[in-house]
Amino acid sequence: MILLDADVVTACMERGHVHADRAMEVITTDDALLVHPLVLLECAVGAVDKGDESRLRTLERIMKVWSPDPRHSQRVEHLRVTTSLSLLECCVLDAAERENATLATFNAHLAQVARVRARPLLTLAAADRPAAN
Repeated sequence: MILLDADVVTACMERGHVHADRAMEVITTDDALLVHPLVLLECAVGAVDKGDESRLRTLERIMKVWSPDPRHSQRVEHLRVTTSLSLLECCVLDAAERENATLATFNAHLAQVARVRARPLLTLAAADRPAAN
C-alpha cells in the first residue's frame, strides 16, 4: 500500500507539472493507493480553482480515502510538537504509520522525518527515479 502526499497528487493532476512523470510512475503501480482526506481536500480546491476537476475525479477512482481513527488528532498533535513538519505533513505521516503504508513524497523534509521514524518511503526527488527506501 502506498500513501500519497499532496505534492504527489498535485503532480498527477497538473498538466505540465515538473514531477508529473515520476508521480504517474507511482500511481500506475499495482499497489493500493491511499490518500489522507485533508490531502484530497487541499488538492480538490486547487483542481476546482484551475478547472481540472475532471482530472481529480479520475484520480479519485484509483485512490482510497483513508479514514482517521478517534486518536488521529492526538497523534498528529504529538507529531506537530515533536517535529518541524506542517500540520498536513503530520496528518500524512500518521496515516502512513497507522496503515503501515509506504509514503510517496517529493518533500525532502517529510522523507527525512519518515526515515528517522523507520517508515518505508518512495522519495521522488527531481533528479532521482522512484526508489524504495
